[in-house]
Amino acid sequence: MKACVIGLKKQKYSKKLFNQFLNYLQSELPLSQDVRIVLTPTLEGNMTTGVREPNEMRVLASKRMLIDVLRTLIHEWVHEFQHQKLGVPDDQHSPEIGGPIENMASVLASIYLKRFQKKYPIFREELYQ
Repeated sequence: MKACVIGLKKQKYSKKLFNQFLNYLQSELPLSQDVRIVLTPTLEGNMTTGVREPNEMRVLASKRMLIDVLRTLIHEWVHEFQHQKLGVPDDQHSPEIGGPIENMASVLASIYLKRFQKKYPIFREELYQ
């Protein structure tokens, strides 16, 4: 699986941190198909902070702390995992708030973000800038 990140330089995020983070996600919630991650400066469509389409995650990055961007990225990654590995169909939309599919993504996003921070304390300062 390859992850292509669009907008990393524009947002001035550390490539080293992002690569480590994506490797961590892939080790914890492995995807089998390539994905495209777009760090967007503006809200698009009906997104709040992120949205997942087949094999693509769009994450609002502008004017947000990196820790919040990564939490959104994990949330959308979980949705991609649900589709690729658990067979949740693309046309099965969960409610914006609540429901088992959405709740799973929210809970796992918090868990894996905390685990990443604990495993890689060298990134702590950068995450909160």
